[in-house]
Amino acid sequence: MSLDSRSAALKALIAFRRKNARPDMVLSDLSKNKSLSDKDMSLSVKIVNGVLQNEMLCDYYISTCLDRPVSKLEPVVLDILRLSAYQLFFLERVPSHAIVSEAVSLTKTYSTKASGLVNAVLRKLSKNRGNPPEVIALEIRDKLAIKYSHPRWLVDKLVDYYGLETCEKILARDNCEPGITFQVNTLKTDIDGLIAKLHSDGIDIAEYGITGNSVKIRQSGDISKLSAFKEGLFYVQDDVARIAVKAAGVAPDMRVLDVCSAPGGKSFAAAIDMRNRGEIFSFDIHEKKLNLIRNGADRLGISIISCFSGDSRNTRSEFIDTADIVLADVPCSGIGVIRKKPEIRYKDYIELKNLPGIQLDILSASARYVKRGGVLLYSTCTILPEENQEVVYKFLSKNDSFILEGFEISDKFDASSGMAVILPHIADTDGFFICKMRRV
Repeated sequence: MSLDSRSAALKALIAFRRKNARPDMVLSDLSKNKSLSDKDMSLSVKIVNGVLQNEMLCDYYISTCLDRPVSKLEPVVLDILRLSAYQLFFLERVPSHAIVSEAVSLTKTYSTKASGLVNAVLRKLSKNRGNPPEVIALEIRDKLAIKYSHPRWLVDKLVDYYGLETCEKILARDNCEPGITFQVNTLKTDIDGLIAKLHSDGIDIAEYGITGNSVKIRQSGDISKLSAFKEGLFYVQDDVARIAVKAAGVAPDMRVLDVCSAPGGKSFAAAIDMRNRGEIFSFDIHEKKLNLIRNGADRLGISIISCFSGDSRNTRSEFIDTADIVLADVPCSGIGVIRKKPEIRYKDYIELKNLPGIQLDILSASARYVKRGGVLLYSTCTILPEENQEVVYKFLSKNDSFILEGFEISDKFDASSGMAVILPHIADTDGFFICKMRRV
């Protein structure tokens, strides 16, 4: 049985709420199993991401039309109201009557008795479609949390670390559509060759990236169907992750260890900078994810990557003191990639408190691989100091054979200290942290 876009979006939101399932994976499965067309898939993705990006704001709008707190609504009814409110206030091309009608129809499928309430609330909201209710809050941080739909704990941290003005810029950037960044596989082509191939695939380039060998596109869809992808002319990786590998100083004939490697972007970047000469050992705790690296390497024409599964908190004795460069892009809260994975903002902060300890363990174990004069590159896709600078300082306090080493990445960022915090609004990239250390 085929699905329409709104039904699919609702199923993804329900799965996320009930099972913490990744919405993009739910939609991907629905697309394969329920004959969801490319057009409906695109709209479903837009609605789901839009709801997750604006959930607290949508709840605020809905609350202005209720005589009870939104928390008292049946969860599936609230899901329907949220996806409808998002369409009303963020998707101008969809007619109001269509949004209301579809919502009532969905409600009759999931909760018949609530269809009247849904109809009444959405009709009230549709009257203010061009003039949504103003967010009224006593405290500026509460207003920011509601307006940009970020949990208050995260707003507090960002204001405390970066100030009110920068915090708001970060929150606003988190709610923008990120697009997709393609890194050129210079083993097979150059940037002009990739662009020409993408144009023949019907893909328009939105802008050039900041690495000199990357482009951004805004279209969504299955990129694996592109001939440029099948021929291995590019791989997907944000510019700052690519920059991290360049900062490490990877060169041909080196031995490089990538200790938290899946899905493989940094291993691919290293192999390309090495001109496919040398050795790369890619570790990951999940064996299944290593197949992504093996398959990606084959597609890109890379032959120097060897994969190993295991917990990177445990040092492998056979690699001690052997690596020219160790890349440690460790598990983190992901606060820097909220624009790509909007569900991250709803993580429980309590669950994140153990991360710095894990990050320090991985960094300490990885340091043993670095030979004298070699480089240890620590990175995360978060902008919280407790996962970044504080981890580095704890490591350095116990490892005096390592020193910070400055590097250059872009005129937009200062990395002369050996550490760089890259905020997402500066150059339209992921939020990221890079630290370069050399064993002396």
